[in-house]
Amino acid sequence: MEITPVLRVASLGFRFDTHLVFNDFSATLEPGISWLRGPNGKGKTTLLRLIAGALVPQAGSISLGGVDCAGAPLAYRLASYFCGGDVPELPWLTVQEFLDIHMALYPDAQPALVDAQLAGFGISEVLMQRLSTLSLGQHKKVQLALALALPVRLLLVDEPFNGLDTAAVDYLRAQLASRAASRDCCIVLTSHLDPQLPLAATLDLP
Repeated sequence: MEITPVLRVASLGFRFDTHLVFNDFSATLEPGISWLRGPNGKGKTTLLRLIAGALVPQAGSISLGGVDCAGAPLAYRLASYFCGGDVPELPWLTVQEFLDIHMALYPDAQPALVDAQLAGFGISEVLMQRLSTLSLGQHKKVQLALALALPVRLLLVDEPFNGLDTAAVDYLRAQLASRAASRDCCIVLTSHLDPQLPLAATLDLP
């Protein structure tokens, strides 16, 4: 199902056991790159996880092109991907097996596109290595390569530039800018530094 990639967060409410994070928070994000800003502890990663459907809000709604995250979770998640940058679980898997598992969740995914992204990041040679043998930088590149290759309408990326070398940062910026220019994807990223990208919006958390 093709949808217009406009992300709407309406009257969002969420709290952990120890503290309130969001109370009646709303935002509308158009296609392109949106930079989510705020000091540590303001809930940037929490908001990305809520938008991804990995956390469930206590109030409000989240939708992408009219597809409600809670009402149609499968359709919503097929159109979205959250790249958190954490070291993947199941460390005994090879990189190829890790990629195959995730690609299988997206029927329109093309392995050739993942291979091209791995080559762009300069890590094609790690495909047969176990995840446990990768450096943190290699882990990050593998996850970003997957994220950039998936045919999603919503791409959520938490601190994408952390741990990358200069060449990888330049490559990632070029890929994000190209994806944003197509206007077929809503990209939301967090970054402590100016991402130096053409931005559709800058969203400051309250």
